[in-house]
Amino acid sequence: MLKARDIVVAALMAAIMLISQVALAVLPNIELVSILIITGTIVFERKALLSIYIFALLEGLIYGFGIWWVNYLYVWTILYIIVRLLRSQRQPLFWAVISAIFGLSFGLLCAIPYAVVGGFYAGVANWVSGIIFDLLHCVGNFVVALVLFKPLYSVMQRVKNMT
Repeated sequence: MLKARDIVVAALMAAIMLISQVALAVLPNIELVSILIITGTIVFERKALLSIYIFALLEGLIYGFGIWWVNYLYVWTILYIIVRLLRSQRQPLFWAVISAIFGLSFGLLCAIPYAVVGGFYAGVANWVSGIIFDLLHCVGNFVVALVLFKPLYSVMQRVKNMT
């Protein structure tokens, strides 16, 4: 059962994800959403899932509910599931590698709806056209997770202890 505090924390997490994504939009595929989902899932466990869906809803409200939006409903959930399975890990390097792999695979995961709607080759074309951005996403996620895992984990632990 979710308490009002849980909903507020999830909404704040979603707002931070959205604000950070908008603020970093000028940089190609450099984002904080992945590390926020990783640390949020480790600390808040199942409650972090709500922040992912609030974030996806906000994205849809701002940018429209196109086929790209469907990606946000499952791609971030895949990261959440991976983190839940590996949640006992606390080493920044471990999470930097996981985040990098996720960044590298992001375009492939996002190509799935395009393959469903437009056919296999449409999905492949969508994926291949974005491989450069996936490489940037990979490197960016690695660096961001390596640098921010410990401070974000610490802040989120304090927030959890306050609630």
